[in-house]
Amino acid sequence: MDDTETPALPTIAALREHSLTAVVQHEIERMILAGELAPGERLNEKAVADTLKVSRGPVREACRALAELGFVYLIPNRGVFIKKLTKAEAIEVYDLRAGLTGLAAQLLAPMITAEHLDRLEGFVGEMEQAAESADFHRFYPINLEFHDYIVRATGNARLIKLYRGLVKEFHLFRTHGLVQRASLLESNREHREIVVALKAKDGLQAYLFSARHVGNGKERMLSALDDLAEGAPRHRREPEMGRIE
Repeated sequence: MDDTETPALPTIAALREHSLTAVVQHEIERMILAGELAPGERLNEKAVADTLKVSRGPVREACRALAELGFVYLIPNRGVFIKKLTKAEAIEVYDLRAGLTGLAAQLLAPMITAEHLDRLEGFVGEMEQAAESADFHRFYPINLEFHDYIVRATGNARLIKLYRGLVKEFHLFRTHGLVQRASLLESNREHREIVVALKAKDGLQAYLFSARHVGNGKERMLSALDDLAEGAPRHRREPEMGRIE
């Protein structure tokens, strides 16, 4: 074949198959992150295919893509299994997130607007209410949005992609720290420090407060895991479970 020959264009069928695989991949990823598919659980390709009303081909292709992303792993002759992030891996993710979160705050500080500050202060106010009532289920999504908002407000597409990839991976860490009201309030106090530094347009302080906040979240997680390992009495803990940063 002539080296200058134009490569054949993909067929309509191939494009449709690729598009369907992407849709299936997105839905399986959503099921994993939502906890509908539990860590360590074997993924039943037929059940997923039946649920999504597709053939097993796109499900297999989606699983291969998800394996490359680290959401599942393949065991020959046994099947596809949902990955569970280990303690050591969770620590690595925490450390990476600390750096990226700090970098995002540092980049945003010199260009932060009144609108940005209004949104961030609104998040902090909502989290304070949730923390006061020890309502983790309300606190956690606002916490995620607070940090994601800072990252996306930088407008740095690569940073946004890297950060969100780490957030998704961290959802695989299902050994949660035990949440206490005091921990939620402490976490939100750290959020306020970040906002104060951003308001002052102090990039260095914004970096330090943000990175330290995630580092403190790691320490809270490790402390909670130590308590679990030592079999601390249940009556000393709040009944809710979850991660806090």
